Amino acid sequence: MQIYCLIRPNSKIDKASLNADGSLRIKIKAPPVDGKANEYLIGYLAEIFDLPKKNIQIISGFTGSHKRINIVAEESLIKGKLALL
Repeated sequence: MQIYCLIRPNSKIDKASLNADGSLRIKIKAPPVDGKANEYLIGYLAEIFDLPKKNIQIISGFTGSHKRINIVAEESLIKGKLALL
C-alpha cells in the first residue's frame, strides 16, 4: 500500500496525524541532513505500523518534504493503524 506524507524534520516531538485527504502529516526529531531524516522516518513508521523496517520504503521525495511511501503489509492492518492516529 502506498501512502503520501508531509514531513517536518527538526521537530521537538515525534507525531503523526491523518489529514482529511488520507495523507499523513508527520513531525520527526531528526535533522534533514545526509538522509538521517529519511532513515528516522522509516524507523518511526515501522513503530507506528508495528512492522519491520524492511517493509517500508520511500518511493519518491527523498530530498523534499512531500514523500510517497510504500508499505508492504495487509491493507486492512495499515488502515486500522491509520484510523487510530
